[in-house]
Amino acid sequence: MKTALSVLAIALLLAGCGDRDKPAAAPAPRVMQAQTAVIQPTQTTAYLAMPAAVVAEQQFQAASRLMGYLREIAVVEGQTVGAGQRLFSIDPVEVQGQADQARAGLQQALDAQRDARLEYDRYAALFKEEAVTRQQFEKMKLHYDLATSRVAQAQAGVSTAGNQLRYATVTSPIAGVVTKKLANAGDLAVPGQPVLVVENPARLQVETHVPEEVLKALKPGAAVRVEVDGQAQPLQAAVARISPAADPVTRLFLVKLNVQGSGLKSGLFARALFPQGERQTLSVPAAALITRAGITGVFVVGADGLAQFRMVRAGESRDGQVEIQAGLSAGEKVVVGGAERLESGDKVSG
Repeated sequence: MKTALSVLAIALLLAGCGDRDKPAAAPAPRVMQAQTAVIQPTQTTAYLAMPAAVVAEQQFQAASRLMGYLREIAVVEGQTVGAGQRLFSIDPVEVQGQADQARAGLQQALDAQRDARLEYDRYAALFKEEAVTRQQFEKMKLHYDLATSRVAQAQAGVSTAGNQLRYATVTSPIAGVVTKKLANAGDLAVPGQPVLVVENPARLQVETHVPEEVLKALKPGAAVRVEVDGQAQPLQAAVARISPAADPVTRLFLVKLNVQGSGLKSGLFARALFPQGERQTLSVPAAALITRAGITGVFVVGADGLAQFRMVRAGESRDGQVEIQAGLSAGEKVVVGGAERLESGDKVSG
């Protein structure tokens, strides 16, 4: 009897251990509602992207016509200025001295002309009375003509000196914004060397350079897409001017585009997109792209209905669609709505 009970106890113990060794059943996946779409290749326009820059159509490099020390710079970078507003002035001491000398020279020439006129008039009267010879009279007349010529020269010198004094103050010929300050008060201004740069921010263009094969398809007024750093969407521009000659080094032609857009500033980097036929691409709605742990990807739904996060390489965005350059294949099902709520392994319903 005891033996039978012992055998029964051992059997029950072994049965209990066997139950504990069985693996636990996997939990059922979450079922989540999401919108999906099968990705198919599409034909899209191929573009040649050329580096470009936003520039001001109206730009004034304020430089001095005089050699002299900068007495004062009346504006600062970022300041708005009007047409005719004073920008800076040159110390006019040397020019003022030249103007004083020119005026003194004019006075001397006028005095000499007055004396020559008196002598000329006297000799004219004597010549009428035949008291002097024609040769003496003609000599005196020549002397008077030379004195008159010297007066004209002296007057021109005074005018030139006056202009030089006016050049000591430099004003802006356009309304705009001071974008660069290249010197400080006390620096030596050299003729032709810019001190300030003033630009009109209301009139901007995009400058780019294109090869001859692109140039052949361009004409003034043609529409060109432009991507500008800081702009969410490409801007529409129009060809304003095409250079008739290529750069001798790069063999590229300068093209200027008229462009408008809020937030544009000169100096921004841009890309001009020139159509170059068509190409086949894969694209997904922008809502399909999400970022997890710093990785951009999409949720791909397999044949079993389970979603798996997959890293992709995104290209350009256009009309709400984002080109996928790597990571997806045609015919795969992608979550295009509600992806932000999913986790890998969720079962997608919808």
